Amino acid sequence: MNSIKISIPSLIENIKIIESFIDNAREKFEINDDIYGNIMISVTECISNAIIHGNQSNKQKLVHLELKAQDDQLQFIIEDEGEGFEIETLPDPTAPENIEKPGGRGIFLIKNLTDEVKFEEGGKRTVLSFYMD
Repeated sequence: MNSIKISIPSLIENIKIIESFIDNAREKFEINDDIYGNIMISVTECISNAIIHGNQSNKQKLVHLELKAQDDQLQFIIEDEGEGFEIETLPDPTAPENIEKPGGRGIFLIKNLTDEVKFEEGGKRTVLSFYMD
């Protein structure tokens, strides 16, 4: 199994570093275009959530990203240094009262673009899985 790790300070502009990380992974692991788009959106959204909601944009706190490549699967593990959250308490963005709201769709998007998503350690760690074929 191949594993690559990176940690960034919790500044939203560091999303550019994550985008470059994903671009490099695309070349190294020969990720096709269909999966690449889903990975880029899901991982950057998850990192953004970790920066803003997890670490409260505190640049002293880090967001950690690890990519694990196994035979036919890529796993992106995102971990922040915040308090975590309970997935069950998040409002449903598809509920009529939330349709017009500008935010709150990140987790919904991630769940729909990944093959599997797991929230661990009280929401401080998220594992996004993508199957290569």
